[in-house]
Amino acid sequence: MMLQWSVKKIELSEGVMQNKKNIVLIGMPGAGKSTVGIVLAKKMSMDFIDTDVLIQLKEGRSLQEIVDHDGYLVLRSIEEQVLLGLLCTNSVIATGGSAVYSDLAMRSLRNNAFCIFLDVPCEVLLSRVRNYATRGLAKRSGQSFAELFVERYDLYRKYADLIIDCSCLSQDEVCDEIEKHYFKKNTIQLQPKAQR
Repeated sequence: MMLQWSVKKIELSEGVMQNKKNIVLIGMPGAGKSTVGIVLAKKMSMDFIDTDVLIQLKEGRSLQEIVDHDGYLVLRSIEEQVLLGLLCTNSVIATGGSAVYSDLAMRSLRNNAFCIFLDVPCEVLLSRVRNYATRGLAKRSGQSFAELFVERYDLYRKYADLIIDCSCLSQDEVCDEIEKHYFKKNTIQLQPKAQR
């Protein structure tokens, strides 16, 4: 039997990475989306966009001021508008923790992006987020951080093309994992194919 080589692209998550140019980071406040995003963008020669900053620039006020004056649902609505208005390529996008409440916005982002959930245990997040009451989180009045975590966790998993357990990884290790999976889409694997 004679062997002939065929070329096959490696794809992850049933082809979700093919032709996607942006990287979208999702996860809870304190997961490291902005910090990892900046390092990743620099490492991969991409632009960096922090959607919380875009919201604040658009509104001319802080996230907390929006929540205090207009309520958390208005913040979510503004966030959805900002996410739907993003027109970019070759960018690392750090979303606000509440981005996943908008199915429309998440579907729009995923049309041109590889979506990564930075999964960090609640206890670790609590040790990182010291300004919970004044951080400008889109949460119900009186809702605890643990309740918010439980409410959002399945949404993060739903929209993720890749989930990275960040509990024991440095920001550089998280970036290495993302880069490895992002570039797998461009890896070519030679496989022997039997000739008939």
